[in-house]
Amino acid sequence: MDTLNVQNLEVRYGDLVGVADVSLKVEMGKVVALLGSNGAGKTTTLNAIAGLVPASGGSIEWRGESITRQPAYAIVRKGLALSPEGWRLFVSQTVEQNLRLGATALADKSRMSHLFERVYECFPRLAERRHQRSGTLSGGERQMLAMGRALMSEPKLLLLDEPSLGLAPAVVETMYETLHGLHKQGLTLLLAEQSIQLALDIADYAYVLQTGRTVLEGTAADLENNEQVQRIYLGVGAAEEAVTTSPAA
Repeated sequence: MDTLNVQNLEVRYGDLVGVADVSLKVEMGKVVALLGSNGAGKTTTLNAIAGLVPASGGSIEWRGESITRQPAYAIVRKGLALSPEGWRLFVSQTVEQNLRLGATALADKSRMSHLFERVYECFPRLAERRHQRSGTLSGGERQMLAMGRALMSEPKLLLLDEPSLGLAPAVVETMYETLHGLHKQGLTLLLAEQSIQLALDIADYAYVLQTGRTVLEGTAADLENNEQVQRIYLGVGAAEEAVTTSPAA
């Protein structure tokens, strides 16, 4: 059985269409990537799955149960957690306080100390800054905290929205090493990324979104070598092609 099954998802903001027709599946224990340029609908898709925005049409099923229009607090209790783009931290509160808020939906509060240990093991920098206000953290540290907060609910499926956005290459490398480790521990991942290489290096399967629609899907290996992905949907290589085909000055 698929862990997550999204069929013909549509999300509207009044007259504006955020997502027109997105379908995807995520199997237990897999890493699935959502690829697409800015504005393709990746964030809206993840927000709809997490219950942060209502679906206008289509269906979202989690482990055989419809969660299509359930609220975010109910969805996180079912084992889905989102690490959002832009972090959305409580900047006046400490690292530890932000993490504790992530465990609000935890059914067994006795596991909180174990989850703190797990997060600090994944992100030792957070352990060093546990009493520091999150508003004083660097961008990389804020991303770690957003991911750590999501992990505090002990999810079965972790949704990640642009985890590499705006971060230094060394921080991104460390971040993805952590994601590899979490996946080896059995965590299922669905991540939205603009970076093709980062996403396909970790993913088993990927979906390409364009203007709010699923336009292509396949294994990571197949899509990595697919010129359609590189040129048409993500625009990679277009500039180089323009240079090589333009007449010499």
